[in-house]
Amino acid sequence: MTDSYQQVAQQLLVPTGLTEADMEAALAISMGKGVDYADLYFQQSRQENWVLEDGIIKDGGYHIEQGVGVRACSGEKTGFAYSDDLILPALNSAAKAARAISRQGESHSVQAWKKTQVAHFYGSEDPLASLSVEQKLTLLQTADQVARAADPKVIQVSASLVGELDTILIAASDGTLATDIRPLIRMSVSVIVESNGQRLC
Repeated sequence: MTDSYQQVAQQLLVPTGLTEADMEAALAISMGKGVDYADLYFQQSRQENWVLEDGIIKDGGYHIEQGVGVRACSGEKTGFAYSDDLILPALNSAAKAARAISRQGESHSVQAWKKTQVAHFYGSEDPLASLSVEQKLTLLQTADQVARAADPKVIQVSASLVGELDTILIAASDGTLATDIRPLIRMSVSVIVESNGQRLC
């Protein structure tokens, strides 16, 4: 597998003890009688944010969301199930729930994994780890200072910095095994200027 797969597996599977064999077993559960196709969609999103107002750090936070979705298709019918827990019992329960869309027809098997080539539009670096907390706060404070130095009419400055890393893994009954890493950094600065008693943003 590619480095991308190893990085995503370290982020999504290793901490919870899930393996490729577990994913294959969950897909086998989903592929009950009458189900033509099934897939698993794992995603974890980590986000860090900082807000500075008038030279003071007013807010900071770190959030993490993760889960797995299971889809089972039978003809024109599609069953979906989701779990916030990336643990084997929750994965298997979601697989059984998705399979429940159909109780009749022939059973199908899960194909052997085959690496799926996808275009990489982003680097794989973790934006949350790219700078220390001190460096991030200094960046916001510098933005505040530069904005105020640009014009004496500036009376208020707000700056925010957001870093996010999404890791995604898709495993399907047709053998598809694909990953994606989506880093995001967003910085914004807004100012309020006052001239002759009038305020402008």
